[in-house]
Amino acid sequence: VCIHRVRSCSSIHFIKSKYVCVFDKSALKFSHQQRLFRTSAVSCGQIVQFKLSDIGEGITEVTVKEWYIKEGDSVSQFDSICEVQSDKASVTITSRYDGIIRKLHYNLDEIAYVGKPLVDIEIDASKGVAPEEDVVETPPMSHEEHTHQEIKGHKTLATPAVRRLAMENNIKLSEVVGTGKDNRILKEDILNYLAKQTGAILPPSPKAEIIPPLPKSETVPAAPKDKARKIPVPVSRPIVFSGKDKTEPITGFHKAMVKTMSAALKIPHFGYCDEIDLTQLVQLREDLKPLAQVRGVKLSFMPFFIKAASLGLLQYPILNASLDESCQNVTYKASHNIGVAMDTEQGLIVPNVKNVQVCSVFEIASELNRLQSLGSAGQLGTNDLTGGTFTLSNIGTIGGTYAKPVILPPEVAIGALGKIQVLPRFNGKGEVFKAQIMNVSWSADHRIIDGATMARFSNLWKSYLENPASMLLDLK
Repeated sequence: VCIHRVRSCSSIHFIKSKYVCVFDKSALKFSHQQRLFRTSAVSCGQIVQFKLSDIGEGITEVTVKEWYIKEGDSVSQFDSICEVQSDKASVTITSRYDGIIRKLHYNLDEIAYVGKPLVDIEIDASKGVAPEEDVVETPPMSHEEHTHQEIKGHKTLATPAVRRLAMENNIKLSEVVGTGKDNRILKEDILNYLAKQTGAILPPSPKAEIIPPLPKSETVPAAPKDKARKIPVPVSRPIVFSGKDKTEPITGFHKAMVKTMSAALKIPHFGYCDEIDLTQLVQLREDLKPLAQVRGVKLSFMPFFIKAASLGLLQYPILNASLDESCQNVTYKASHNIGVAMDTEQGLIVPNVKNVQVCSVFEIASELNRLQSLGSAGQLGTNDLTGGTFTLSNIGTIGGTYAKPVILPPEVAIGALGKIQVLPRFNGKGEVFKAQIMNVSWSADHRIIDGATMARFSNLWKSYLENPASMLLDLK
């Protein structure tokens, strides 16, 4: 058979012959076993460059921290492609196409620029402007290859780590009920869903085995006197050091710290320190911790510190303000967006709890749990890290009693909290008692805040914490 033209249309192959020279059964059978394509007229699809779009806040470049796909993977719309980190937040980039990844333009920890190609995706040419003869149908993806974890038209809230866990276990996020804020799906939700499906009992997290100390009677016997006198003499050896200096660019949150602290140098800082007796608050927290655990929230001291600060800011709004660059105008902020400094693997970050003035202590604790979980995973968004009006830094969780906190522009005040210590103090009768003492160090912008205002605010904040019941009089 002399073939004049071969064309593929769906799964049917049409053979248009100009004339037939030889025809027999064997020749016909052979022609049906061949898949004949005119290679000059058929391609693998249309390649589009998926560019990094503007993610706001004036960000022009980001660092690629993690790829969730590799070359050859199939992706659907809204699938996570990668995680990038700017000097303000971490952002997960999702796909806007259905297709196959053909090229990754960046390696890990490389700088990607807004408006430049991020990945090349091969899409179905029939959905684009490619001619019909250039389209090759791709077979449908198997269930194992299907990584689309969202219902189109309804976005499922989950971190990339949770999405990866669901993908590895072939779980659709649309079938999982989220227990986080705004129905966000947590890691525990995936594990509970998997346990219900398989009937498995989740193993407890491994803990290091604690070996009890030996009783005094079973301690290691003392060595004989003649052996005890033989003290080994260390042999001095020449120290060989083969290390080399290493230079790395400043990126991510460290880059943001450089910019912020350089601006903070222009602010004349006024410092004020005091100590707080938290004996009553410690007891109150112990009473409320079981109630918070029933609601699934870990209750620390920080929600009380934050709420007391908000009540104080209502009386001294100048501490919840900002000063323009020309130092001609002061803006009093209506919302109390109180930031909390966190030490993470990515560096120092300061997410903030929004609208504390209308939040209860329990709501503040719940929001802090969310911010701490996202901060530990490096998944805090831009909204969580911007818009702060006042900051508290709990340096006491690491150690230390006093600190000299640096103001975060455009804010005008910040407080550093020391560790809680059990110290002896005198009561009104001159009797010594055991007190839970914490030290606080304040820094204020001395251009618009005088020392008396800072001291009065600190005294009011102190009174709320030393007598927690007094907060009920001002709570709204």
